[in-house]
Amino acid sequence: MIGPVSNILTLIFWLLSVGAFILSVWALIHAIRIPARAFPAASKQTKQLWLIILGLATLFTFAPAVNYMGMGMGMPGLLTILSVIASGIYLADVKPAVSQYRGGGNQGPYGPW
Repeated sequence: MIGPVSNILTLIFWLLSVGAFILSVWALIHAIRIPARAFPAASKQTKQLWLIILGLATLFTFAPAVNYMGMGMGMPGLLTILSVIASGIYLADVKPAVSQYRGGGNQGPYGPW
């Protein structure tokens, strides 16, 4: 009976690892697209610091997602959990604050054109 339960739990933890990787990539791509001046204007840490944090978070969630050196099977590691927390903080707190400062071309009444 241990075999099927173990396989189901392995699948669940792998799916959680893939979800953590997607979350980290989403946060990193958003941080790359926002101008550097938006972070201090929104009273947040610098863009460079957030890129370092989110880059490491993406790296630490990539390894379990692709099962690099056997890291993806079993319980998520401490670095994976910390990476999810860092990405979650960025997406919940920093992203809404800096999104209003997106640079770009001309702004019309319905958005950029």
